[in-house]
Amino acid sequence: MSKVIVLGAGMVGSAMAIDMTKKHHVTLTDISRDVLSNAKQKCVDLSTLELDVTDKKIMQSTIKEQDLVINAVPGFLGFETLKSIIEAGMNVVDIAFFPENSLELDALAKEHNVTAIVDCGVAPGMDNVILGYFNESMKLTDFECLVGGLPKTKKWPFCYKAPFSPIDVIEEYIRPARYVEHGELVVREPLSDCEYVEFDKVGTLESFNSDGLRSIIYTMPHIPNMKEKTLRYPGHVEYVKVLKESGFFGTEKVEVDGKKVSPIDFTSKILFNEWKLGDMEEEITVFRVTLKGENVSGEKEEVVFSMHDEYCTETETSSMARTTGYTATAAANLFLEGLFKEKGVFPPELLGKSKACFDYFLNYLEERNIYYVKSSRTI
Repeated sequence: MSKVIVLGAGMVGSAMAIDMTKKHHVTLTDISRDVLSNAKQKCVDLSTLELDVTDKKIMQSTIKEQDLVINAVPGFLGFETLKSIIEAGMNVVDIAFFPENSLELDALAKEHNVTAIVDCGVAPGMDNVILGYFNESMKLTDFECLVGGLPKTKKWPFCYKAPFSPIDVIEEYIRPARYVEHGELVVREPLSDCEYVEFDKVGTLESFNSDGLRSIIYTMPHIPNMKEKTLRYPGHVEYVKVLKESGFFGTEKVEVDGKKVSPIDFTSKILFNEWKLGDMEEEITVFRVTLKGENVSGEKEEVVFSMHDEYCTETETSSMARTTGYTATAAANLFLEGLFKEKGVFPPELLGKSKACFDYFLNYLEERNIYYVKSSRTI
């Protein structure tokens, strides 16, 4: 049994820690005693520890006692926390989804003889794994990922709930969206190019531009067309655009009754209750990746991977926590089992290149009733 420490006990962090206890000794850490207590009630095998990751010295001395770190802190803390983990010489699986480019830490990871597997969620995450695998056997021309987490019960006006902090959701709505079209990097406004898409079991959803390509812009520069779009129930985008255009996502502080506050902090506070996913509230995750290119037979082929997952009543675990967290724990376990040993920073597409790693991800998730269904046709 290995010793694993998970930094961040939110909905996803707790789910990962509980999953890892099946094979390992796990310590779950957070700055909040209450969230640690909630996780402990779900799994008596968990060890818990109050920890402030911004206290670099204490954090580094704490993780030194472990065999692997899983970084699940909020995005705004993610990059510096990952950097500190690497500087401590610790191997790490990261799902903080911070805005900075993780590949900038590659040289540092190699210098400290560290394996850092990053962006290991559903998307980014499994879409990268799928892309990395088929890039080995096809001459790809197109990659598209559509993904979203949605509540089963639609509550007006936003018809949306989040298993993580509203500020991280808002980041999706304000960060410029990068695409690759005809071999050129294109930057578009987030929430743009809204279009309706049909999905089995769900019906009509709307997709919009978001900055989800991340590392594959750099690792897959030979693919001429690549895009990622987020999914929501119809109408959501219009309401978010109203907030955005009215200045509610602004960062410059304004004075209200003698006190200064930034609009985005105020908005996050308001939306926290509106978007907060209840502990046992049912929600779904919808995912579709489409790849186009030339296969080994010289035929033009389209390959589609679809996934539909729902809240698990048996384990009382949200779908987004399952699909995101168990991808990361799959990466953690395949690393601990010695399937991947390279040193440096590795987004999931670089693991997916290996058939053994690709199969491991799919099998691990199937064991947890998360199914990525493949279909293909010549075009």
